[in-house]
Amino acid sequence: MDMEQKLFEAATALIEERYPSGWGGAAAMYTSDGRILTSVAPEVINASTELCIETGAILEAHKIKVNITHSICVVRDDEKMPFKVLTPCGVCQERLFYWGRDVKVAISSDDGEDSLVFKTLEEVQPYHWSRAYSDDELFD
Repeated sequence: MDMEQKLFEAATALIEERYPSGWGGAAAMYTSDGRILTSVAPEVINASTELCIETGAILEAHKIKVNITHSICVVRDDEKMPFKVLTPCGVCQERLFYWGRDVKVAISSDDGEDSLVFKTLEEVQPYHWSRAYSDDELFD
């Protein structure tokens, strides 16, 4: 099984464990040292304090000082519905961009349920603002 499929399975396993019924969502990220980090969105009382599903894994990578190389966000409407891959929102793309243009993210696709497509951030955002700067100015 390839790493991208392992990420999908890590995210769906977390959804099934954390949200046995009803809506569920989870993220899984692969790191440069071979770890898989997972996260869910926190449940909040005030909607203005919500965070994206990916945020926990991104923060964990910063905490343990590892680079993220791949990211996937998966949701399902309820336990009877198929899983859906969500392209990261613009905010999460910016958060992931910290590790460079070559970070690969799973994207939403209408190629069927079994289609798992990953693109680099550069492919997802070909006109990203960072093009105004050299790589040396942005990345260590």
